[in-house]
Amino acid sequence: MTNYKNFKIETGADGIAVVTWNMPDKSMNVLTVEVMTELDQIIDQVVADAAIKGAVITSGKDTFSGGADLTMMQEMLARFKKEQKQDADKAVQNLFDNVGRMTGLYRKLETCGKPWVSAINGTCMGGALELSLACHGRVVSDAEGVKLALPEVKVGLFPGAGGTQRVPRLVNQQDALQMMTTGSSLTAARAKGMGLVHEVAPAKKLVEAAKKMIRNGLKPVQPWDEKGFKLPGGAIYSAAGANLWPAATAILRRETSGNYPAALTILKCVYEGLLVPFDTGLKIEQRYFTHILQTTEAQSMIRSLFVSLQELNKGARRPADIKPTKFKKIGVIGAGFMGAGIAYVTAKAGIPVVLIDRSLEAAEKGKAHSADLIAKEMQKGRMTAEDKDKLLALITPSADYAALDGADLVIEAVFEDRGVKQAATEQAEAVLGQNAIFASNTSTLPITGLAKVSQRPKNFIGLHFFSPVDKMMLVEVIMGKKTGEKALATALDYVRAIKKTPIVVNDTRGFYVNRCVLRYMSEAYNMLVEGVPPAMIENAAKMAGMPVGPLALNDETAIDLSQKILKATLADLGDKAVDPRHVELVNTLVDKYDRLGRKNGKGFYDYPARPAKKHLWPELSTLYPQQDADKVDVEVLKERFLVTIALEAARVMEEGIVTDPREADVGSILAFGFAPYTGGTLSYIDGMGAKAFVKLAKKLQKDYGAQFKAPKLLTDMAESGETFYQRFNPYKAADKAA
Repeated sequence: MTNYKNFKIETGADGIAVVTWNMPDKSMNVLTVEVMTELDQIIDQVVADAAIKGAVITSGKDTFSGGADLTMMQEMLARFKKEQKQDADKAVQNLFDNVGRMTGLYRKLETCGKPWVSAINGTCMGGALELSLACHGRVVSDAEGVKLALPEVKVGLFPGAGGTQRVPRLVNQQDALQMMTTGSSLTAARAKGMGLVHEVAPAKKLVEAAKKMIRNGLKPVQPWDEKGFKLPGGAIYSAAGANLWPAATAILRRETSGNYPAALTILKCVYEGLLVPFDTGLKIEQRYFTHILQTTEAQSMIRSLFVSLQELNKGARRPADIKPTKFKKIGVIGAGFMGAGIAYVTAKAGIPVVLIDRSLEAAEKGKAHSADLIAKEMQKGRMTAEDKDKLLALITPSADYAALDGADLVIEAVFEDRGVKQAATEQAEAVLGQNAIFASNTSTLPITGLAKVSQRPKNFIGLHFFSPVDKMMLVEVIMGKKTGEKALATALDYVRAIKKTPIVVNDTRGFYVNRCVLRYMSEAYNMLVEGVPPAMIENAAKMAGMPVGPLALNDETAIDLSQKILKATLADLGDKAVDPRHVELVNTLVDKYDRLGRKNGKGFYDYPARPAKKHLWPELSTLYPQQDADKVDVEVLKERFLVTIALEAARVMEEGIVTDPREADVGSILAFGFAPYTGGTLSYIDGMGAKAFVKLAKKLQKDYGAQFKAPKLLTDMAESGETFYQRFNPYKAADKAA
């Protein structure tokens, strides 16, 4: 046996070396510079030892690997930016060489002259799947939860270690393009059906099945290195190619609106790479990857959707000196849609939960929501009957607040009314222990005000979930003026336990996310009043990178709720806080036409019975004189949506509501899908530079109104040339320590 830090090698009497990848102090194997160095040495060792006939690479963990550690990419880019100041050409050459290191290593493996088989258990993603594709054989476990994917496009990159060249030489080009441009996961059976892997084997016999491939005479030569190799599904210049490629580019354009350079680059790599020999194809891929790494989109997406997301999930904002909470019992008050959803995700995390409502019948109805969600998961093969019994056993419905006794945390999710929330708080606190934390799931009411009825305001905090709770990955953790560190730590521990991402927000009307969302919908109201055709409003928003148009989103949240918010804002802040044209529009829809949104089947859209699809309400375009669609600048509409949201995020930072740019960025993407290619609201501003952003905002302010007035923070940053990540450096303490 030979031991490396991250691998161990055991060679049996059959002459087959089993290379087990098992990184110490890591829950999952990842590709790092150190791992690549060791793998390089292992290939040499296998080749040099005449007693070794072939090698099987597998994982010592319950999953194969999550792929490359993207912090490695960040370090590479930081080095590149430093070198660029001294010698731009040399910096690009060094980046190109660094990018090619993994590519060269995998090519060395597949041409080493001895057969390699990858025995894949659990998740195998990104660079780890590319490593497996470089092996001459691939065997995948039949265990549940096995996922194979090349998800790099989701962080602004593409498979750059041979993926764009190997996949379309193993499977037909259409499947290859779909897999790489969407980043979607494949099951073991699907991967086998496509021809991406050779065998699916029982989990316990995985390594044995891989060894058997070598014993049966697996050739140590890849198909593309054989003479006379033909592409599966036909060449680029063939009838199949003529059908595929024009459609592929059109579909990509439709799905991405040209916002994701990496997705288009996948098409370029495959198209160009399949016209030339394999090694030339690898060079083409390497060249494109070097270019993509330098794009603002890739750098912003890597930072927000990988690095920052991981840091927040691991508790970057958690007070370090407070002992972690191990939850023995959680209470949820209110068994409506939100409360029932919170109970479900809590039980799914293995935590016992008491679900309280005014009657036992109502509480049991809330528990039934969990049963419905599990039934859907079972239909998709993601849960079993045993999982169902286990999860439902953890939810105890009750009408008696005494059942909350012993809860570490109670989450109130009752109706959005101060009186109802006050009653729930008082009844819960009457039975809770002194150290228990009480959280309110409110979307509009400030936490400081709600905490006034609490006997223990330091233990009172906000936990703002998004609907539907089981699907939405973000939770806003709202700090009232008197909320203590223990309450914050407990809330963050809970969000982590239910596998969601927390952002910490100081108290304000609408918190962070809803303030941004209201700006998005408000700008759509402005456009409607101006006579911009409704379809253009929706399409421009989606072309700007938003997942849902603002009118469709308003239908989901309910137009009568918008009416209530406008009325409450008028009552609390006066006439100047609300645009009277918006009040008139919403009142017309709600009071005159009874159009409340999706909930009553009519809002900005009509919702006919299935299978018919929703469509914009035809009368909407008659409410205001319409502009000529040909004279409306779609680029300006796109800018208006992104700029109005980003300006609100900047105001939130200026007011100290959000203090960490990572949270503003990650929160905006996870909560309402703010154009992910930008890296989030603040990265959108940083990406173009504060000076250029303020100039754009001033032009929009002149043409479309005061909502585009840049706050002083931004004008100061424009003058100083600062970015949000410099001014609000989330790593300041760590930098000083270093």
